[in-house]
Amino acid sequence: MEAQLQVNMIVRPLTPFEQLVCEHLCDGLTNAAIAQATSHTEKVIENTVSRVAQAFTLRSNTEINLRVLLALAYRTHFGDRAFDKLNLPLQTFTDTSRWQ
Repeated sequence: MEAQLQVNMIVRPLTPFEQLVCEHLCDGLTNAAIAQATSHTEKVIENTVSRVAQAFTLRSNTEINLRVLLALAYRTHFGDRAFDKLNLPLQTFTDTSRWQ
């Protein structure tokens, strides 16, 4: 049976703390690392991840990891700020002849 990915629009605004947790989650940090970075307990982070998943109406299943779904939903809704952290100038390709 093929897994289907469904990303829903967010049903409520995220708090600044929820957004911070999501940014860390998208960077690949574990709950323990997020807890340490934010000076909270792992339980607070687990609850926050759960609330954000509910805000995106996401449910985990055996075939798709909830954290991956949450990262995809967050990046889809808020954009990918990972490139901003690299401090690289944005360049566009105008010479498409190289691609042919």
